[in-house]
Amino acid sequence: MAKILMAGGGIGGLATALGVARQGHRVVVLESRDTFTELGAGIQLGPNAFHALDRLGVGAEVRDRAVYIDELRFMDGTTGELVVRMPLTAGYRERFGNPYAVVHRIDVYAPLLAAARAAAGIELRTGAAVRSYRQTRDGVTVLLADGEQVRGDALIGADGINSAVRRQLVGDGAPQVSGHTIYRSVIPMEKVPAELRWNTVTLWAGPKWHFVHYPIGRGEYLNLAATRDDGARHAMAAVPTGRDFVLNAFPGLGEIPRRLLELGEEWRSWVLCDRDPVDRWTDGRVVLVGDAAHPMLQYAAQGACQALEDAVVLGELIGTEAGEFEQRFEKFAGERRERTAATQLVARELGRRLYHPAGERARARNTMLAALSPEELYRKVEWLHGARVGEGRVTDPPLTGRRTITVR
Repeated sequence: MAKILMAGGGIGGLATALGVARQGHRVVVLESRDTFTELGAGIQLGPNAFHALDRLGVGAEVRDRAVYIDELRFMDGTTGELVVRMPLTAGYRERFGNPYAVVHRIDVYAPLLAAARAAAGIELRTGAAVRSYRQTRDGVTVLLADGEQVRGDALIGADGINSAVRRQLVGDGAPQVSGHTIYRSVIPMEKVPAELRWNTVTLWAGPKWHFVHYPIGRGEYLNLAATRDDGARHAMAAVPTGRDFVLNAFPGLGEIPRRLLELGEEWRSWVLCDRDPVDRWTDGRVVLVGDAAHPMLQYAAQGACQALEDAVVLGELIGTEAGEFEQRFEKFAGERRERTAATQLVARELGRRLYHPAGERARARNTMLAALSPEELYRKVEWLHGARVGEGRVTDPPLTGRRTITVR
């Protein structure tokens, strides 16, 4: 049995702690915040996420909190035209082996946290921000922000897009600012007119903006997320934003999405960031997972899903015996790099080319999407949604035109 240090106690960190602890190792989760909690609003979970959650032992708890939507809808946000829909009911679930669902982030986080607290091999520490590490032939020591040193046999960096572990391991500077600002609000479903309580994930696409909404919290709330391609240059997170500002930020929004946007309250804004894919995730006894390894924009709805896949793969590759962490971490990175890099790049392309065009480009997009049948749509997402990590069932990602970027 080894002592594994985990930098970060978010969704990816707790999931990975569960995966590693199930192999009999002791895991010490070092969380920088004063409490274990999860910020943010709604997220989407594909079948690949549920498969990973099942293998981590918390699938049933997350399913109990989830909303199982009927379809994904892509709408023209200015004309109100339905462009294309992808059904997510029986045929989809049979094909991919699990449902597609939407949840509040806490509805994934809370079951992971409960399972971690119940696990004999997991120690949870708050107020323990990892600042750096050093390693020897037989172990790793992390330096915390308060000066304390914590020693273990290996270190997993799950400390997010601004990872201190990545800063030392990769050294690629600050995250890349996308130039997109997202405004989020969650409102009680009782405030939504009955005719607009759709059991769908609906995306309204407009010129340099898009607006997404779907039910969360067992259907008791509506999640609103409106994004502008506004050229934002500086990262920010969860900044309170006035309702009038948000309403004025989306000119040309059609009647139905405008009605929904006007329901939003207590808006908060984020400037979206990601990083380029990199080849190097490991440094001896240190490895990166989740957003520390492959942070991605939200547009493929796969950030949390890919972190959960990481947790399963690393947990199973780390084995039950202490030692050989360098080789096991390298094998993990080798299995995960191409898939996560493809997902990062696809997410970028969706934001650039599919959601925000105007004029003739938007009309051409609508024509292209409208021609796709449900079967054709299923084939396009199969490499993502159909993955069953841990069973050797992961479809190769599509060619993106750009592979991973080598860090020199």
